[in-house]
Amino acid sequence: MTQQLLEKSVPDLKKRLAGLLQESQKGLQFERILVKGYEKVVKVTDKRVGLTAIIAIHNTMLGPALGGIRILPYSSVEAALEDVLRLSKGMTYKSAIAEVGFGGGKSIIIANSKEKTPELLRSFGAAVEKLGGIYICAEDMGCSTEDVKVIRQTTQYVVGLPHEKSSGDPGPFTAWGTFRGILSAVQHLYKSPSLEGKRVAVQGLGSVGKCLIDHLFWAGAELILSDVDTQKLDYYAKKYSAKAVPPEEILGVECDILAPCAAGGVINDNTLPKLRCKAIAGCANNQLDRDEHADLLKERNILYVPDFVINAGGLLNVAAELEDEGYSSKFPRYKIHHIYDTLLAIYDIAEKNHESTHTAAKSLAEYRIKYAIGKRVIPPVFHHTAEC
Repeated sequence: MTQQLLEKSVPDLKKRLAGLLQESQKGLQFERILVKGYEKVVKVTDKRVGLTAIIAIHNTMLGPALGGIRILPYSSVEAALEDVLRLSKGMTYKSAIAEVGFGGGKSIIIANSKEKTPELLRSFGAAVEKLGGIYICAEDMGCSTEDVKVIRQTTQYVVGLPHEKSSGDPGPFTAWGTFRGILSAVQHLYKSPSLEGKRVAVQGLGSVGKCLIDHLFWAGAELILSDVDTQKLDYYAKKYSAKAVPPEEILGVECDILAPCAAGGVINDNTLPKLRCKAIAGCANNQLDRDEHADLLKERNILYVPDFVINAGGLLNVAAELEDEGYSSKFPRYKIHHIYDTLLAIYDIAEKNHESTHTAAKSLAEYRIKYAIGKRVIPPVFHHTAEC
């Protein structure tokens, strides 16, 4: 009886999802934005549901573009465009270094994440589906695993679902990779990976930051924490016997490691003179406001751990579910563990070439793209079924 019900329910569900896709596509409008160096950038609107989104595909030389969806209330389309371009380019470098066989892409939905609706998410999913698989989306800031579950109703090109054949929340994997990256920085600075007594200042206690501080605490680090949510900050400061500081002070605290785990662009002309850390190693994307800030950090003998290398854990995790044999958490765990070794190699390259670690990491990524190192040869397999 159960088998008979299953055989009947799957076609019925597929029919319902096809209907949702058809309905969600009705109001979609695509506007191509030409940007030099990017393969495809489109603005997507659907006035019926209040959707305004930008999907940026930077490079697909190594495989389809893979990158998260940010849902944030940007002040303008121009501001969102600037951010999505930086983020998608960073994903190209991240994927190349991680050798996952994917390219770089990112998307932004301009909306308050607390006001998103299922209709808006389904409309966005329909836009992704219309791109035909050149972009695969996942959760990111303001977009939860439950949100991508709704998006899955109108596109197959999505990963990180709360489903037995998918990889779920990538946050813990990103946190573990960031932790390993911090250990690499400590090893480079002090010739030992021990965090006992080392002061680590963490900016941002979101889904990744809160996992990261747990690893740091148990490794013996002295924690300095900051978050815009004072209630959350007080809770974690008490839990981990940490020092709590206001958001406007965290970048200037004296510490061994500064870990930016919130928004990007935090290392800029205004903040750089205030830094009193020996290394910067966090999970935030695009921590440098401009590439030349990496050179300024080098001049000040502050070790910069390239963000697109240290924060690749989430990418490695969601990419694993698209392999032919299906998802196993053990596979990304192994690769994330070796972020430590990759970073030590980048530090050595930077020292030998008398350049910043950021430049060394970018050069390595560009070399792999140019010579198709790690290029995908087997198309990604979407093992999650219509049951999502």
